[in-house]
Amino acid sequence: MTFPDTKFDDIGAFADAYYKELASAAATVDRAKLAQAANVLEKTYRKNNTLFVCGNGHSAAISSTFACDHSKLVQTDTNLTARVVSLAENMSMITAIANDLSYDDIFQYQLKTLARSGDVLLTISASGNSENVVRAATWAKENEMDVIAFTGFEGGRTADLASVHVHVQADNYGIIEDVHQSLMHLLAQYIRLKHMPADLIASRNF
Repeated sequence: MTFPDTKFDDIGAFADAYYKELASAAATVDRAKLAQAANVLEKTYRKNNTLFVCGNGHSAAISSTFACDHSKLVQTDTNLTARVVSLAENMSMITAIANDLSYDDIFQYQLKTLARSGDVLLTISASGNSENVVRAATWAKENEMDVIAFTGFEGGRTADLASVHVHVQADNYGIIEDVHQSLMHLLAQYIRLKHMPADLIASRNF
């Protein structure tokens, strides 16, 4: 059974069903995998290495906010420097690669240019099968980079390429992407909380 599987005549009823499905999907995220992802990110930031993030569509937007929220939030009141680059952000580069080479290479090509030893790739793909994301994850794995994959549906090919696979068990793009967005926020807030002075927490906004 998929969601939704019937018409809704009332938006309030649809909202209730949507939020119920969202809560159920969030509950499926493996907390041990989430802890592994947090540890990889924390280690990356602590060593001043770079986290690269990529995705298509709404996942591209999440990758951009991932770069913003982690780069700004994580280092506020902490001794960490979160170096985060969204590979979906540089449109001049993306369109040049897509036009001259292939859209499938837009993330992989940038990794070849920018990534160094110790850097990490985080992919965001509901299906886990977007070819440009798969190619980026493949290149990262072949070059001994850790790969964190956010997925939904059946996990797709990036699930098998990931060092840490954070899966959302759902079959609705909006639900999956909403959970992915929340994962981005809670990872940033948790890492900040862990590294900031305890007496500052209550006086700060998150």
